[in-house]
Amino acid sequence: MSLLDKFRLDGQTAIVTGGNRGIGRAIADGLADVGANVVVANRDEETGRDAAETLADEHDVETLWVETDVAKEESVMNMVEATVEEFGDIDVLVNNAGVVSNYELQDMPLEEWERIFSINATGVFLCTKYVGQVMIDGDGGNIVNMSSISAILANYPQPQPHYNASKGAIDGFTNQLASDWWQYGIRVNNISPGYILTDMIAEVRENDPELAQIWKDDMVMDEFADPEVIAPLAVYLASDASEYMTGEQIVIDGGLTIR
Repeated sequence: MSLLDKFRLDGQTAIVTGGNRGIGRAIADGLADVGANVVVANRDEETGRDAAETLADEHDVETLWVETDVAKEESVMNMVEATVEEFGDIDVLVNNAGVVSNYELQDMPLEEWERIFSINATGVFLCTKYVGQVMIDGDGGNIVNMSSISAILANYPQPQPHYNASKGAIDGFTNQLASDWWQYGIRVNNISPGYILTDMIAEVRENDPELAQIWKDDMVMDEFADPEVIAPLAVYLASDASEYMTGEQIVIDGGLTIR
C-alpha cells in the first residue's frame, strides 16, 4: 500500500451529522472524494437531499440522506437503522452537528443551556452510542468528533459559557471513549477548529466587521479559512493514515491559540 492509498476509504460507509452545510458539508465532500459512501444526516430535507445528490454525482459514490435530529434518541436510532439497511455496515462517524448562541450566564434560561447541550453533547453521545454498537459488532471503525478551540480557551468578546462547556464535554468524552473502545478496534479523535468561515462567521464579518476584526487580530494568519480546510484533517482521522492515533485533540485555528 502506498502512502496515499492509506487515505483512501473506497467502499466504506461514513455518516456525517450536519453534513448539509458548512464544515459538515466540506467533510462529507472530502470523504466522498476518497471513495467513501456518505450518509448526510441533518434536519432540513432540501439542503440534505441536495448535498447527498451532489456528492453522488461529483464523486461517483453512493449516498443517502436521512432526516436526523441528533438530540432525539428515536431519530438517531432510525438514522443508524437506515444506514445499515442501505449499506450493511458503518465504518466512519463524524459528529459534526452543533449550535451556538450568545448569553450572559446570569441571564441564561435553563432551557437555553439544555438546548445547546442536547445537540452539542447529548447528540454526540447518542450518535456515538448507536453507531458504536454497529462498529463493535462489526470490524471496528473511526469516530471523529467536532469540538472547538472554545473547549480550551474563553471566547471573546461574545459570552458563550454554555457553548464552551458543551465542547469541553466532548473533549472529555473523546478521551474516555478512546480508552474504552480501543479493544473493539475503534479509534476516537477530535478536531478543534477556530473561526472558520461558516454562514455564521460570514454574517458577522458582513454585519459586525469590528467584532470580526477582534477575532482576526488574535490569529497569526489574520484571516478566516473556508470550511474546506477541515476536510483533509477529517479524512486523515477517518482513514488508515492515522492508524496510530486515538484520543487526540487536534487544533486547526490559523494560529489563534498560540498567542
